[in-house]
Amino acid sequence: MNLIRAVEPSAFRSMLIRLTITAAVLGVAGAVVALFLGSPFGALGVTLGVTIGFLNVRSIDRQISRTDVDPEASSKALRRMVGSRTLLRLGAITAVVLAVVVIEAPLGIGIVVGLVIFQLAFVGNVLRAMTAQGGMA
Repeated sequence: MNLIRAVEPSAFRSMLIRLTITAAVLGVAGAVVALFLGSPFGALGVTLGVTIGFLNVRSIDRQISRTDVDPEASSKALRRMVGSRTLLRLGAITAVVLAVVVIEAPLGIGIVVGLVIFQLAFVGNVLRAMTAQGGMA
């Protein structure tokens, strides 16, 4: 099931706003926990991870909104274009995060935790939007 396609386009923008707020709150909470545990690099990493997750979703949103403008392009070509760019971006993010984990482990682990926090917030908001539309039958 394609979760994004199941959410109405008008609901997608409001979902992004809720996602931003939810991810920011969870990211701050994660950073506070990392600081409480005595890891300032971990706190910075959590903040960076949530930010990277947010920027990735915004980038996907921009790609999709730009591709909708061209009516001559086929659906398959559009999916391939968006998918390949997304795959390239995720590969680059993964490579950078792995390098940071090797160079400065607390910072890299914090980034991974921040990305996980963002993805959990994303999935939760998508499921909430789908449930509100009656899409989870």
